[in-house]
Amino acid sequence: MKTLTLLRHAKSGWDDAVQRDFDRPLNLKGRRAAATIGKHLRRRGLVFDHIIASPALRVQQTLEEVATGYGSTLAPAWDRRIYLASAATLLDLAQQLPDGAGTALLVGHNPGLEDLVLLLVPDAGPELRGGPRDAVEEKYPTASVAELSFAVERWGDLAAGGATLTCFTRPRDLDPTLGPDED
Repeated sequence: MKTLTLLRHAKSGWDDAVQRDFDRPLNLKGRRAAATIGKHLRRRGLVFDHIIASPALRVQQTLEEVATGYGSTLAPAWDRRIYLASAATLLDLAQQLPDGAGTALLVGHNPGLEDLVLLLVPDAGPELRGGPRDAVEEKYPTASVAELSFAVERWGDLAAGGATLTCFTRPRDLDPTLGPDED
């Protein structure tokens, strides 16, 4: 059994003048949301054998804030291939995780993370609408976390339709003030 947790970076700031998208920092709401998700991961008792993350500044800052809420340092392997990666690239990376790791955390960006969940988790069909997969399909907001389990022994055996989505949590599920901004 393997468990893959997917974390989208927290809300970044568009007000900061940066040369590259890669260097965009988190805004204050994003920092709060990431710390809240970290507390949630701690309450759920999640421990990760292996962590890989995009080296983009907003991902680095997300992990710093998640670690604050989690109460422990998270030491990822930084992998540039995750930055704005497609679902296919993310699946390739997950399939290359060390088999000795039972639980892994992948931290990155949309639309790749959302597309990866939709690729790995089979559609429940019309009779089971309204579940967590439908919530992911509707929107995978910033700082949201999805936990997928696989009945496999090796990461290389991950395949489309082979996952169960055991949990999908958005920051607003934990603190309503972290929901979408009013327009």
